Amino acid sequence: MRKVSKIEPISPSLPPRKKVAAYARVSMETERLNHSLSAQVSYYSGLIQQHPGWQYVGVYADEAKTGTKDTREGFVRLVSDCKAGKVDMVITKSISRFAQNTVTLLETVRDLKALGIDVFFEEQNIHTLSADGELMLSILASYAQEESLSASENQRWRVRKNFEEGKPWNGTLLG
Repeated sequence: MRKVSKIEPISPSLPPRKKVAAYARVSMETERLNHSLSAQVSYYSGLIQQHPGWQYVGVYADEAKTGTKDTREGFVRLVSDCKAGKVDMVITKSISRFAQNTVTLLETVRDLKALGIDVFFEEQNIHTLSADGELMLSILASYAQEESLSASENQRWRVRKNFEEGKPWNGTLLG
């Protein structure tokens, strides 16, 4: 009589896919007119879904909101979902799309980093979990905030100048 040995199949254990979300924002009327937000959502949806190691979580988006306040609904929902363990990595176009306020940016990135969540800024090619990520982020975030302040100051100057010259104000504010 022969002895029969049962061989159990070896099931390969695939590493879990990284749960990836994107954040998109437009703040100016001209961007909205050019369908910039829908283009960003489309781009990030495709980018994430085409990556074999990533699981698509979604694109969180805000329209016509400045990047200087953390009351943006999509942004707040994204951070909440990150804290709930629904997201492992966030992709966004640039620092200024994520937040123009340095304090908000760094606090958010640090909170997410403490949870092991990477934020990737495409334009600046910065991963926040990398060794030099926070240093580069701090420098570039300060620059983005100054750009926002400069645009705001230019707008106020234009309104004052037009008022002094007796030109009517049509209520439009840009920047």
